[in-house]
Amino acid sequence: MSQVSESKEDRWLDLDLAAANVNRAGTLVGSTIAVFTFLLFFLYPQYSSGRIDPTLFQLTLTIIILTILTFSLSGLYYYRVGVLKLSNAKKRASMQRGALFWLFGTLFIILEPALILFTVGLTAVGVVALMAWLFYTLVTLRDATAYGNLYGST
Repeated sequence: MSQVSESKEDRWLDLDLAAANVNRAGTLVGSTIAVFTFLLFFLYPQYSSGRIDPTLFQLTLTIIILTILTFSLSGLYYYRVGVLKLSNAKKRASMQRGALFWLFGTLFIILEPALILFTVGLTAVGVVALMAWLFYTLVTLRDATAYGNLYGST
């Protein structure tokens, strides 16, 4: 009897976690689209007139697009857990893929401020933001095995 209740409890925990992660991913996609729109509205005229570095502007927009993509894919993989009838192994694989895309999205979104600051010519602050991103990346890489095993490898 307790085995059945544990199994049901695990299922609900997975569904609750997946639903919460879908909401988080959706919020971050929306926020990132807002940043993308803001940059296009305010910086594109400067880009077209040659007042900002065109390479940095395009790199910044590319990172924002990749951020939107990775958070969207993360949300999709989490969404699958609650909507599709998946085996436990497929659920865990979907959760792992969602976590991986979430990790990449987080790395990209934290890089965006540095790129924006470099693009508008605020190099000193951009260096601080880039150092903060490097620190975050190192901490994340240190914990990479924990992220890989987050939902079990079995």
